[in-house]
Parts: sequence; C-alpha cells; structure tokens
Amino acid sequence: MVVRAGRFYVLLVGGILAAAIFIRYIDPFVVQSLRLIAFDIYQRLAPQTYDPNLPVRIVDIDEKSLATIGQWPWPRTMIADLVSKLGASGAAAIAFDMQFSEPDRTSLEQVAKYLPDDQKVILSQAIAGRLTNDEQFAAALKKTPSVLAVALANDAVPFSSKRKAGFAIAGDDPRPFVAGFSSGAGNLEMLEQAASGIGSINWVPDRDQVVRRVALVYRAGDTLVPSVFAEALRVAQGATTYVLKASNASGETAFGRSSGLNHIRIGGLEIPTDADGGIWLKFRKTRPDTFIPAWKLLAGEVAPEEISGRIIFIGTSAAGLLDLRATPLDAALPGVEVHVQAIEHILSGRSLTRPDYALALEEFIIVVFGVLLAFVLVKVSARTAALLGLFAIESLFAGGWLAYDYGGLLLDPIYPALALLCLVAAATFYVYRRIEVQRAEIRGAFSRYVAPAVVNELLANPEKLELGGEVRELTLLFCDVRNFTTISERLSASELTHFINELLTPLSEIILQHRGTIDKYMGDAIMAFWNAPLDEPDHAVQACRSALDMAAGMGELNRRWQEEAKASGRAFEQVRIGIGINTGNCCVGNLGSTQRFDYSAIGDEVNVASRFEGLSKFYGLTAILGERTVRESPGFPALELDLVRVKGRGKPTPIYTFCKLLDEEEGRISRLQSSHGRFLAAFRGQQWDTAEAAVAECRSIGIAGLEPYYSVFSSRIAAYRDAPPPKDWDGAFTAHEK
Repeated sequence: MVVRAGRFYVLLVGGILAAAIFIRYIDPFVVQSLRLIAFDIYQRLAPQTYDPNLPVRIVDIDEKSLATIGQWPWPRTMIADLVSKLGASGAAAIAFDMQFSEPDRTSLEQVAKYLPDDQKVILSQAIAGRLTNDEQFAAALKKTPSVLAVALANDAVPFSSKRKAGFAIAGDDPRPFVAGFSSGAGNLEMLEQAASGIGSINWVPDRDQVVRRVALVYRAGDTLVPSVFAEALRVAQGATTYVLKASNASGETAFGRSSGLNHIRIGGLEIPTDADGGIWLKFRKTRPDTFIPAWKLLAGEVAPEEISGRIIFIGTSAAGLLDLRATPLDAALPGVEVHVQAIEHILSGRSLTRPDYALALEEFIIVVFGVLLAFVLVKVSARTAALLGLFAIESLFAGGWLAYDYGGLLLDPIYPALALLCLVAAATFYVYRRIEVQRAEIRGAFSRYVAPAVVNELLANPEKLELGGEVRELTLLFCDVRNFTTISERLSASELTHFINELLTPLSEIILQHRGTIDKYMGDAIMAFWNAPLDEPDHAVQACRSALDMAAGMGELNRRWQEEAKASGRAFEQVRIGIGINTGNCCVGNLGSTQRFDYSAIGDEVNVASRFEGLSKFYGLTAILGERTVRESPGFPALELDLVRVKGRGKPTPIYTFCKLLDEEEGRISRLQSSHGRFLAAFRGQQWDTAEAAVAECRSIGIAGLEPYYSVFSSRIAAYRDAPPPKDWDGAFTAHEK
C-alpha cells in the first residue's frame, strides 16, 4: 500500500512538472501575458530616472499650439518655419513623428484647383514663379539634418521610399528574423529627396497593445528600413551606414546556428539587440520639461541653447490627433515620446534584455525547485510545507527582481511560481489525503481503546505512534470482579451480558477519561495501561486516580442495582472489584501475527500487576499497588501491606494499598500508621508477641476495611509460632497462586 502510494506521488509530481515544461514550451498567450505582467511590475517598482543632460527634446504640437496657431494640419510653410528655426539653433537632427504623403491643401496652387475657371486663371497668374508650400518645406528640409517618417503596412501598394543610408551585414542574413511588411506609405517625393534620413514609425506592440519593445530595423519585402529614432541617431552623428552583426559574425558565438541579430552599430554606438533587431525599453515617467511647445518656438520664445546639439522630434501630445500609446508606466503616452525614450535608452547605455538562456533557466528552476519541494513536502508538517512553498515562490520573485534591478535582465518569476504553486497544492493534497487515511486507520485502531483526547492527539501528530514493539515504562492496571462465578450462575445469558456491559462501561469510561489505554477485556476483567501509545509523564498518577474513581463508581453502581433489586423483589448481593496496579518497563506495540494483531503490552511487570490484583482478594482489599507506583505518585497516601514474592518471580516486592480506600477519616489513618509500622517491623523481626500486640492495637483503631488483612496476619503469626521460619527469613510471603 505504501509502495503504491509512493509510486502515485512520483507519477503525480512527474506529470505536473512535465505539463509545466510543455505549456511553457508552447508558450500560449496566457503564459506570455503573465510574463509581461511581471516585466511591467518591475518597471513600475523602479522606473528609469530622467537625465536632463541627454540631448533629446520634443517640439510638441500641443493643445495650446493648436488653439494659438489653428487646427491641424498646419500649412507646410509653418512647418518649414519650425524646421528652419530648429536648424538655425543648431539642432543635431530634426525627426518627424508624422507623414507628409499628400500635397499641402493650403498651398495656393492647391486652392486654385477648387476655384471657378476665371478665378483659377487670376490666382494662377498671381502665384506664377512662386514656390509652393511643399517646395518651401523641401528647401527647409534640405538645409537641415532632417528625418522623415514612413509607415510600413501589408497591402497592395508597393514600398517606394528610397533609403538614405546603407546596410552592412556581418554574419548570417538577419532578414528572416526582422519584422517584415509587404508595403508602406511614404512622403511626397520632393520631401523625401530633400530629407537627410527616412525611418519607419511602426510599432510592434504586444497583444495587449502595450509598447514594451521597439525595433531598430524593419523589412519591407527584402529592403531593410531603419526605425525613425535609429535614423535620427544616424543623422545626428553624420553616419552613412548601419552595421548589422548577426549570428556567426566575427566575435559572435552561435555554434553554427542562425539565430538572428546580436548588435546593430549606428555611427559610434553599438547597440545590443534581440534576434529581430529589437530592444526592451526601460521607461521613465513622462516629463513636461522634455517638451517644447510649438507655439513658443514659432514665437521665438525658445533659447537656442535649448535646441543646440540636440536631437529634436516634432510630434503631438494633443488627444484629438490620436497619437497615443500605452506603456508599462502610462496608459496613454504621446507616441513621439516613445521614440525619444528609445534614444535616451540607447544614449544612456542602459541594458534591459531578455537573455537567450532565459527560457532554459526558467524551465530548469521549475524542475529543480519542483523536485526538491516534492521530496521535502511529504516529510514535513502542513505548516512547514506551506512555509517552504511560500519561501520558494518568494525566492523566485526576489531573484527576478534582483536580476532586473542589478543586471538589467528580464526573467519571468510568475510562471515558475505558478508551476511550483500547483506542485505544492498537489503535494499538499496528497499529504492531506495520506494523513486522512492515517487518521482513519488510527481512529479505527484506537478509538475503542484510548481516550478521545489521546486519539485526537495521535491524529494531530501521527508520528508519535510507533508501530511494532518498543520498550517503555508503563503503569498497568488489572481489575476483576469478586465471586463472578457465583454471580453468573444466578443470571441467564442475556442478563449476564447486560450485567457485564453495565459494569464495564462506566469503569472503561473512567480509564479513558484519565488518558489510559484499554488493552483488553477478559470476561469480567479489564487490563489497561498508561504512557502508551503517547507519552504520559504522570502515568502512575493517572492510574491511581482511575483506581480510586473506579472504586467510587462501584459504590454508585451497587446503590443503583440495590434499588432495582428492591423494586423487583429480588435478592441483592453487593458486587466488589479487585484492582492491581504496577509500574515498570514493558514491551508495548502492535503484537500478534501478520493476519491479526492487537495493540498490547507484555512483560514481567504485566504479570506482577495481574498477581497484585489476585492478592487484593487474598488480603480482602480493593486495590494493591507496587512500590514503584507508590513512589511515582506521592499525592496518594498509601499503607504498606506486606513483602510478597509473587509467583514466577524470585525477588520479593513490597505491596501497598490506598489509605483513602481504607477510611475517609484522616485522623484514624494517622493513628494507624505508627502502630502499623511497629507491627510490620515486629513481624519481620519474628517478634511474634510484639507483632500480635501491635495487630490488636491496630484493630482497636476501628478501620473495618483492614479486618480481613489483620486476620490473615493473625493466622500467619499463629502458624509461625508453631513452625518458625528459618533464621535468614526476609519477612516475605510467597504467593503460590495467581
């Protein structure tokens, strides 16, 4: 049964770990979402701080600019004015987060198209020889380090924009790994010819539409297209070529596999990337001081040092223009600021990567932690198991956070934690079921033999129950009915059964109330012991209390039986019990055969306790105790009775009885003690006259319960007068009967 349960547990743990690894390998959207949630939490806990010295700013077409200058789109001449002012102030690069794919409708030649023919002729003559708005804008672009934006798409329109920079590839061809599109929308040809750079403003957001990564390069068909912020960096440095370092390039280890991009060099910047050319951004909170309102620039209210040497992005934060993006820190961030933060990320040398070994490491953690937890959880308590599981899960989160905060690494703690949580839950359920089975077995084995409190303690701590035999100190109690044969002869079988049940039930309850274990019933007799299966430090005390309560209980039973006999007109004979109590080392445990066994105790001390119960009848007393029991229960005054050599044992042992069972009046017991002590000393010294006089003195005190006992010694003294014992006699009486 244990082997089968162990195999089931191994299969359970193996199945959970295999399922966890498989699910992580196929990486469904739910698992991806959990991973991204963890990465977002990292950024919220420790967002990037803003460095005002980084040379990036935004010229913002904000709400006030729209209110001051007019609704969007503005005339291209005004945009040209913006560009000219930025160029005159020494901007290192001027990048647009917008497209100019159609001619300016506010340009006069465009307005003339919508006029009547006669007015069209007049206006055409008036503007003849003048530059159009787009031509003026193109002239401004040509004089400045400008970057225009294109938008890649997947439609039937071919991508026609011309790159302004070259691409050098070191290593394997990275195109299969780069995010690809089939087409794209550019700007007016004259504008693109005038610009210094052209870059994509595309996003590749996650499925929840949150921007966490940005790509430095895209692909339109087979043509590589830089991102607009990468192009702004190139133009600002005056570089002409991007160097794409892919797997198996010099200095890049891929062991012969084609694994995509590793680095992209832009001028003097070498940027580590993912296989697809993307980077994870460590975002900062949006800052108003990174924005320069467009109306202020046009009004000449911006100092040249705010522009000089900086990369300037022209974009909008106006909500009505719908250029808003969600990031881990902001639900609605102006799209232009994502480009700016990407440049800040690169220029500051920040590192935030999801390493290639992350998946293998996370799966390794699941397996190793899972196996360790599975091994430990079944060996500890439920509370300890919960604490260990909690510690393991907290360790994952702490490790993930430390990897992020100190190493710039994105490791997922949530999925491994969930996998381990499932494992802990399954192991806890298994342990719980195993404990429930154990409890059922323990309850079935002991509920009829030990006190409910002991059963509950065993259920709470099953490890305290040691199956098999063990040697330990016990206090044993035997209880038997006097003259049971005579009583049973007067009763029918059903009446005898009723009598036994009425007798043994209250006596058993007393034993159980005092945390005793009932070993067995032998007809009218009970065998019980204390200090097993659970430790009971006061086992001798508990046994003595039980004996006294059992004696008192017999008084109540006899009164009830007497009333019942009187009511039915039957004769009544008082029922008496004899009790023997002894303390010593015994073998206790599940004893018997492999087919049938009982929880029992065996040993010499068990036999002695049984002999003591028999001697109680011989001396006419209710209970007889051994010396060790008396020594370990000082709260129960006892009277020494005799020195007895019981059958089967050569060494004599003193026997005692409870003073409380002899007389309720303490004064008489106190007077008895000194006379009784003189009697025993004289008897053992073979001073028969002195002993006989002491017996008479003891009897004169008037304790009726000791009359049978003193009669035994009076007869024994008379016998020894006629046949004196040998000179080396130790004063012991040898009991030849059980």
